[in-house]
Amino acid sequence: MKKSILLFSLATGLLFGNVLTGCKSPDQKVEDAQIKVDNAQENLEQVEVKAAVSEMKAANAEEWKIFKNESEAKIRTNEIRIKELKSKIKSADFVMEEVYENRVDSLELQNKKLQTRVDNYSKSMTDWETFKREFNNDMEGLGKALKDFTIKKK
Repeated sequence: MKKSILLFSLATGLLFGNVLTGCKSPDQKVEDAQIKVDNAQENLEQVEVKAAVSEMKAANAEEWKIFKNESEAKIRTNEIRIKELKSKIKSADFVMEEVYENRVDSLELQNKKLQTRVDNYSKSMTDWETFKREFNNDMEGLGKALKDFTIKKK
């Protein structure tokens, strides 16, 4: 008898609890529905933003390939120019041979840093416009320094 009373009390309590929590007023149902709609709209906006970013990255991928190929060609041209300068310095007597060698070594280091920046950017792909502007500025500076490099003979 104790089991049946306990079982009946438990069942009544669960049923009463369900009735209290399961019954919502029409206003509460409208609020819940509005919250669900708002959440769905936020999720949709987030998906649209992610899709737009992916599309932008895809567009930048082609631009990046072109930029990388052009940059590497310029870097190779700089390497050739640096080798020519080194051979000129070694083949002739110059007033300030050690100074020239140091300057050429410095330019060679800058060229290697530019190559490293290109290699590292392909791994991170962040802030494309800033990278491109700074890289082109540095590349132009190095190119100008190599063109303006003059050697005075004894």
